[in-house]
Amino acid sequence: MKQIKKDLNKLTVEELRKELGTLEQQKQTISNKGKEYCIIRTYSAGVFAGLIDRKVKGKENTVFDATRIWYWDGANSLSQLANEGTKKPENCKFAQAVKEVDLKEIIEIIPCTKEARENIQSVKVWEK
Repeated sequence: MKQIKKDLNKLTVEELRKELGTLEQQKQTISNKGKEYCIIRTYSAGVFAGLIDRKVKGKENTVFDATRIWYWDGANSLSQLANEGTKKPENCKFAQAVKEVDLKEIIEIIPCTKEARENIQSVKVWEK
Protein backbone atom coordinates (compact mmCIF):
# COMPACT_ATOMS: atom_id res chain seq x y z
CA MET A 1 0.00 0.00 0.00
CA LYS A 2 1.06 3.53 -0.67
CA GLN A 3 2.42 5.24 2.39
CA ILE A 4 1.57 8.86 3.04
CA LYS A 5 4.81 10.78 3.34
CA LYS A 6 3.24 14.09 4.21
CA ASP A 7 2.70 15.92 7.44
CA LEU A 8 -1.03 15.32 7.90
CA ASN A 9 -1.29 18.40 10.11
CA LYS A 10 -0.34 20.59 7.14
CA LEU A 11 -2.86 19.16 4.65
CA THR A 12 -6.09 20.88 3.77
CA VAL A 13 -9.37 19.05 4.25
CA GLU A 14 -9.60 18.50 0.48
CA GLU A 15 -6.06 17.05 0.37
CA LEU A 16 -6.92 14.71 3.27
CA ARG A 17 -10.05 13.53 1.43
CA LYS A 18 -8.00 12.84 -1.68
CA GLU A 19 -5.44 10.82 0.32
CA LEU A 20 -8.23 8.84 2.02
CA GLY A 21 -9.84 8.14 -1.35
CA THR A 22 -6.56 6.82 -2.72
CA LEU A 23 -6.10 4.57 0.31
CA GLU A 24 -9.69 3.29 0.04
CA GLN A 25 -9.14 2.39 -3.64
CA GLN A 26 -5.97 0.51 -2.75
CA LYS A 27 -7.76 -1.32 0.07
CA GLN A 28 -10.57 -2.34 -2.33
CA THR A 29 -8.06 -3.59 -4.90
CA ILE A 30 -6.30 -5.71 -2.29
CA SER A 31 -9.55 -7.15 -0.89
CA ASN A 32 -10.77 -8.12 -4.40
CA LYS A 33 -7.51 -9.84 -5.28
CA GLY A 34 -8.08 -13.48 -6.17
CA LYS A 35 -11.77 -12.94 -6.88
CA GLU A 36 -13.30 -13.22 -10.34
CA TYR A 37 -16.37 -11.49 -11.76
CA CYS A 38 -18.92 -14.22 -12.50
CA ILE A 39 -22.58 -15.00 -12.99
CA ILE A 40 -23.72 -17.13 -10.05
CA ARG A 41 -26.93 -19.17 -10.21
CA THR A 42 -28.42 -20.53 -7.00
CA TYR A 43 -31.05 -23.14 -6.26
CA SER A 44 -33.58 -20.79 -4.67
CA ALA A 45 -32.09 -17.28 -4.30
CA GLY A 46 -31.89 -16.51 -8.01
CA VAL A 47 -29.04 -15.24 -10.14
CA PHE A 48 -26.27 -12.82 -9.17
CA ALA A 49 -23.34 -11.15 -10.88
CA GLY A 50 -20.33 -10.24 -8.77
CA LEU A 51 -16.87 -11.04 -7.47
CA ILE A 52 -16.39 -14.54 -6.08
CA ASP A 53 -13.43 -16.61 -4.94
CA ARG A 54 -13.67 -19.61 -7.28
CA LYS A 55 -11.11 -21.56 -5.24
CA VAL A 56 -13.75 -22.05 -2.55
CA LYS A 57 -15.41 -25.39 -3.24
CA GLY A 58 -18.89 -26.44 -2.27
CA LYS A 59 -22.32 -24.84 -2.46
CA GLU A 60 -21.65 -21.89 -0.12
CA ASN A 61 -19.69 -18.76 -0.92
CA THR A 62 -19.74 -14.98 -0.51
CA VAL A 63 -20.26 -12.76 -3.54
CA PHE A 64 -18.90 -9.21 -3.34
CA ASP A 65 -20.28 -6.19 -5.22
CA ALA A 66 -23.23 -8.47 -5.93
CA THR A 67 -25.99 -7.51 -8.35
CA ARG A 68 -29.17 -9.58 -8.30
CA ILE A 69 -30.34 -10.33 -11.83
CA TRP A 70 -34.14 -10.52 -11.72
CA TYR A 71 -34.70 -10.58 -15.48
CA TRP A 72 -32.48 -10.29 -18.52
CA ASP A 73 -33.21 -9.76 -22.19
CA GLY A 74 -30.83 -9.70 -25.14
CA ALA A 75 -29.06 -12.96 -24.22
CA ASN A 76 -30.51 -16.43 -24.70
CA SER A 77 -28.84 -17.91 -21.61
CA LEU A 78 -26.67 -17.08 -18.63
CA SER A 79 -23.73 -18.41 -20.64
CA GLN A 80 -24.31 -15.85 -23.38
CA LEU A 81 -24.82 -13.14 -20.74
CA ALA A 82 -21.45 -14.08 -19.19
CA ASN A 83 -19.72 -14.04 -22.58
CA GLU A 84 -21.29 -11.03 -24.27
CA GLY A 85 -23.51 -9.19 -21.81
CA THR A 86 -27.00 -8.13 -22.83
CA LYS A 87 -27.99 -6.70 -26.19
CA LYS A 88 -31.13 -5.13 -24.67
CA PRO A 89 -30.08 -3.46 -21.40
CA GLU A 90 -33.18 -1.26 -21.38
CA ASN A 91 -35.36 -4.37 -20.85
CA CYS A 92 -33.27 -5.88 -18.04
CA LYS A 93 -34.20 -5.85 -14.36
CA PHE A 94 -30.97 -5.76 -12.35
CA ALA A 95 -31.19 -4.73 -8.69
CA GLN A 96 -28.88 -2.27 -7.00
CA ALA A 97 -25.57 -3.88 -6.07
CA VAL A 98 -24.86 -4.75 -2.45
CA LYS A 99 -21.44 -4.89 -0.82
CA GLU A 100 -21.69 -8.63 -0.23
CA VAL A 101 -24.16 -11.51 -0.05
CA ASP A 102 -23.68 -14.99 1.40
CA LEU A 103 -25.16 -17.63 -0.89
CA LYS A 104 -25.97 -21.09 0.45
CA GLU A 105 -27.12 -23.17 -2.54
CA ILE A 106 -24.85 -22.30 -5.48
CA ILE A 107 -25.42 -24.59 -8.45
CA GLU A 108 -23.56 -22.77 -11.23
CA ILE A 109 -20.71 -20.26 -11.54
CA ILE A 110 -19.88 -18.82 -14.97
CA PRO A 111 -16.85 -16.52 -15.35
CA CYS A 112 -17.58 -13.30 -17.25
CA THR A 113 -15.52 -11.75 -20.00
CA LYS A 114 -14.32 -8.18 -19.50
CA GLU A 115 -16.82 -7.07 -22.17
CA ALA A 116 -19.72 -8.79 -20.39
CA ARG A 117 -18.71 -7.38 -16.99
CA GLU A 118 -18.63 -3.83 -18.31
CA ASN A 119 -21.96 -4.38 -20.07
CA ILE A 120 -23.68 -5.87 -17.00
CA GLN A 121 -22.37 -3.13 -14.72
CA SER A 122 -23.64 -0.46 -17.12
CA VAL A 123 -27.27 -1.66 -16.99
CA LYS A 124 -29.47 0.90 -15.26
CA VAL A 125 -30.62 -0.24 -11.80
CA TRP A 126 -34.22 -1.47 -11.82
CA GLU A 127 -36.34 0.08 -9.10
CA LYS A 128 -40.02 0.02 -8.18
